Amino acid sequence: MGGTFDPIHYGHLVTAEGARSDFGLDTVVFVPAARPPHKEPRRILAAEHRLTMTTLAVDTNPYFSVSAMEVERRGPSYTIDTVREMQLCYPGREIYFITGADAVLEILTWKNVGELMEMCYFIAATRPGYQLENLQVKLASLPPGRLARIHSLVVPALAISSTDIRQRVREGRPIKYLLPEVVEDHIHREGLYRT
Repeated sequence: MGGTFDPIHYGHLVTAEGARSDFGLDTVVFVPAARPPHKEPRRILAAEHRLTMTTLAVDTNPYFSVSAMEVERRGPSYTIDTVREMQLCYPGREIYFITGADAVLEILTWKNVGELMEMCYFIAATRPGYQLENLQVKLASLPPGRLARIHSLVVPALAISSTDIRQRVREGRPIKYLLPEVVEDHIHREGLYRT
């Protein structure tokens, strides 16, 4: 599961568990992006904090783990590089890349998208009420074989957003029950997102 996880929250965790259950995945590896090339440039919290918060958040689920591969890799965090590395870590296994439907809408702009779509399946997580037709229309130019490699997953908790959590912290508003308590404690203890 790729993402900035700035910070990780229950929407991410519910998505990962839903994907694991619905698609019969053996494990879900969370991979915090160091430098996501598809995101608007903004100040992103230091990778070490995001990695720590992600590790804290998944610690109680035996099917979840965290990889620092993108944090340790120099340069932009391209999905194709991560999938190649995952194939080396899990030889002979099917790889599913879990991300938001909004990110999948941009898939045609991703580095080496043709090769990437041959290497793995995609799970496009979305919130209830999201028009999946948008995804289908945007990706209609893909060959049918590649389009069949993209699956959707409706996740009720996706109404929670990292952007909202950061704003709440800046404004001194509560973030309890939006993310795991250990992540909330880390944010407050380290004074993250205050400015």
